[in-house]
Amino acid sequence: MSKHQLRPQGDFPPAGLVRRLAAMFYDFLLCMALMMVITLLYQQGLLRLIHGAEQLKALADAGALDRDPILASLLLVGVFAFFAKFWTHNGQTLGMQVWGIRIQNRDGSAIDLWQALLRFFIAIGSWLCCGLGYLWMLWDKDKLTWHDRYSESVVVQLPKKPKR
Repeated sequence: MSKHQLRPQGDFPPAGLVRRLAAMFYDFLLCMALMMVITLLYQQGLLRLIHGAEQLKALADAGALDRDPILASLLLVGVFAFFAKFWTHNGQTLGMQVWGIRIQNRDGSAIDLWQALLRFFIAIGSWLCCGLGYLWMLWDKDKLTWHDRYSESVVVQLPKKPKR
């Protein structure tokens, strides 16, 4: 299977930590909205259909919905799907588009689903280590984070588009 080349093409510099964090904050807000929609559809749609409104209210009041493994799984899959779709399609989430950065392979092609999966879970691990995986780029000779290195991808800063 051939990889599709991302546009624009070129030899772009690595994206800096501040740009990455700004894009992550923007995507964090989008992911929170996505998780709220998934939770609403699951609890007020599926669970209400299965249990009925009265029993669902009783379950919620008793705290039975507080640690729902099905909901947690749906949220994890939903957030991964958000990132995987954007990263494998055009290399940019909405936050990355705003901040002019892109994930790509070294040859300028889009990453594949396996690379997206590696990036996603290793990035979570990076945050769980107090952000050390992200701060690593400050000392790395290639300006790579842990998830860049393990997924064999790079985050580059794209040139600004000329104003019309």
